[in-house]
Amino acid sequence: MKNRDLVTIDGLVHKINARVEKEIDCTTCGACCKNLMIHITDEEADKAADCINLSSANFKEQYVEVSAGGQMIMNTIPCHFLENKSCSIYANRFSECRDFPHLHKPHFTQRLFSTLIHYSICPIIYNVVEELKIQTGFKK
Repeated sequence: MKNRDLVTIDGLVHKINARVEKEIDCTTCGACCKNLMIHITDEEADKAADCINLSSANFKEQYVEVSAGGQMIMNTIPCHFLENKSCSIYANRFSECRDFPHLHKPHFTQRLFSTLIHYSICPIIYNVVEELKIQTGFKK
């Protein structure tokens, strides 16, 4: 992939992803919620706290850990808010959750390793990568 034209690959991934995302209902899967380390911002923590009727301080005490690099992350995997394969704060979910699996973003080939880590857990990634293999001639 890295030897191919980056703009062309991004175009293919975005086109395939736009179709595949419509076919898969993430709210019936929850695999990402079971497996991802979720980074959050102060603003997102505040919104989530409001959503579950907690103060920001109590929310952070119960649900957040600060990484060695100073980033806030959810303190458990799977996520605290996963209930029956669905997010209990879906309307207020964190941007990292909202953007996953990041296939709509540019520079797909620069994120290939992290994308393939989630290949076996995310049906969107799986289907996009399999279609990409066919369209690029990697898999006939």
